[in-house]
Amino acid sequence: MLVVETSAFVSLALGDVLGLVTAEFEVVSTETVGDELRETAAYDDRHGDAAGRALDLIDNIDMLAVADESECVVTSRIDEGEATCVVAVRETDAGFLITDDYRALPELRAAVESRVALSPIVLRALVKRDALGEEEAQTAFETISEGRDWLEAPIHRYARELFE
Repeated sequence: MLVVETSAFVSLALGDVLGLVTAEFEVVSTETVGDELRETAAYDDRHGDAAGRALDLIDNIDMLAVADESECVVTSRIDEGEATCVVAVRETDAGFLITDDYRALPELRAAVESRVALSPIVLRALVKRDALGEEEAQTAFETISEGRDWLEAPIHRYARELFE
């Protein structure tokens, strides 16, 4: 089971693999993330378009309501959507929290016992499952990197290691 937060949804939709991800994995998120996707979808840009495509798949995603908002720990690096995903990981005992907030990685990793990873790891998992070819995964990663303005940023260098 994967708990996915807003930025990772946008990235996977930009890479045109989100439909495959929801077909291959049990994907869970939160109503707060759904709200953030709706806010992002209102923008007339590539991120807004990607958020809209993510919302098109919302019926394939278990969207949880976080009952006790006091469990959500928002910090200078963990926003409200990510905080609700931390609670969702704990409530569902999910194996992974998928994020693309590189700055929040250390705090997210400290907040859950499950693995916290960037969205490109999902591309690697799709290759291992033979659901996506190596070249297709590489193309999706490059599309995500360009669309998210990751090129030469720390997140790009970190995620690039998955493909080397």
